[in-house]
Amino acid sequence: MSRLTLDIAKAMIEHAEHEAHQIGVPMVISVVDEGGNLVAFHRMDDALLVSIDIAQNKAWTSVALKMPTANLAEASAPGAELYGINTTNNGRVILFGGGIPLCSENRIIGAVGVSGGSVEQDVRVAEAAVKSFETMMVDAGA
Repeated sequence: MSRLTLDIAKAMIEHAEHEAHQIGVPMVISVVDEGGNLVAFHRMDDALLVSIDIAQNKAWTSVALKMPTANLAEASAPGAELYGINTTNNGRVILFGGGIPLCSENRIIGAVGVSGGSVEQDVRVAEAAVKSFETMMVDAGA
């Protein structure tokens, strides 16, 4: 699979929403393509309004830096080599967990970003989306 489709993104969001319901936290889930362009977006009832931008920016950050956003916390701490990176790109770079890139055929084809709960909860829901993506890739033979 060389590209992220709307059908795949919708299935990922469905799995992420199921996980959010399991933990009892309304979430915002964003899926972007390899260029950071929005493919699908979902805001659960009562999810925080601030989570709209955060989820989209977590997904964008994961694609732009080719890594999970959780990896940025330590690298961007005061005195660390990426300190201040969050002030670049008009403040779009997110430094905490919940954004995870999506890989197929050894390249990043998109990312998921989740916001609405604690960082741990956001990561858990994002991981549910990634797990469903990986299952779809196996099923498709990618």
